[in-house]
This record gives sequence, structure tokens and C-alpha cells, in this order.
Amino acid sequence: MARLFPQIICGFFGVVLFVLYFLKAPLAKSLYLTITSDYWQIIFAFALLVGVASFIRVNIKKLSNLSESPYVITGLLGLFAMPIMALVWGIKGDSPFMWVFENVQVPLQATVFALLAFFVASASLRGFKARSLPATILLVSALIALLSRSDIFGWFGNSALEFSEWVRSYPSMSARRGILIGIGLGSVTTSLRIILGIERTWLGKDR
Repeated sequence: MARLFPQIICGFFGVVLFVLYFLKAPLAKSLYLTITSDYWQIIFAFALLVGVASFIRVNIKKLSNLSESPYVITGLLGLFAMPIMALVWGIKGDSPFMWVFENVQVPLQATVFALLAFFVASASLRGFKARSLPATILLVSALIALLSRSDIFGWFGNSALEFSEWVRSYPSMSARRGILIGIGLGSVTTSLRIILGIERTWLGKDR
């Protein structure tokens, strides 16, 4: 029963949302917007609580590892300190919450995204090696796309800029649409498997 009940709920709401999306009646549209806007926020709030509980549980297990314990303690302190500061002093511009957010969290986020740029560059250097004709085409297209966004490409004249726009508008766009179509088909397939009860991994590893 503990396994069947969540499957029934998930399958029921999956079918209801699927039917409401294609119905043109005003009542159907109103119900669809209510479910996807109002109830989505409730689901998001519960998912946030699950994420917080999972974060606490995982990091408590890591406290025994002395090499990671300083980072774990810092993360747990930040997790509990931010809500406490928001509840006690509020979230106004001069509150401690906003000070920590602007002087700690924002610089940390900027650092992480800056590091991601180096990881992307290193992965591109490894992946764009001209070992075959398709890899060479991919390498040349990537260089054209990158250089067209800089001032260097302007030295080659308007014809080079027009060629870069053609690459982005036709070959690149066709590949992008193919990827998006594949993502859409994969999403539909996964949704149908969950609604029909074939896919049960979302119930947990013990299910």
C-alpha cells in the first residue's frame, strides 16, 4: 500500500494535467493555471524542506571525516544562521541577513561561476580536437561562434560577421532544434512511464 498509493496519486494528477492542458474550456484553463501556479509553490516548499533535511543528514554523516569537517560545519552554520537572521532582524537592506547575502553568498556564487568558465574551457580543448572531419567542423564552428562575440572578428569585415550569423541561424539552430526535440520526446516518454507505473525509481531505492 505504501508503494501503490503514491503511484495512484502521481498517475491521477498526471492524467488530469494532460487532459486540462489540451481542453479549451475556460474552466479547464482556470484549473490548469491554478494547479501549475498555486499548488506548484506548495510542492516547491515541501521539496525545499526535503532538500534541507537531506543536506543536514548527509553533512552530519561527513562530520567524522576530519578533512571535510571544517567545510561541513561552515555549511551547517550558514544553513541555520540565515533563517535565524531573517526571522530576528528581517531582510531589509541594512539587516544582517542582507549583509551576509551581499558580502558572502554573492561573492561565493561569482567565484563558482568563474571556476565553471575554466572547466568549460578545458573541456572544450579536450573535446574539440580535430581527429576527424566532424570534429574539425565542430572545432571551426565553435571558433567562429566564439570569435564573432569579440572585437577581433570585426577586423575581418562585414562578410565574416554575416557568415557567423549564418552559422548561428542555420547549422547551429538546426542542431539545437534536434536536441530540443530529443529532450521533449524523452520528457514525454519518462512522464508516460511514471504515469503508467512502469518507472518507480522516484519512489526511492527501496521501492
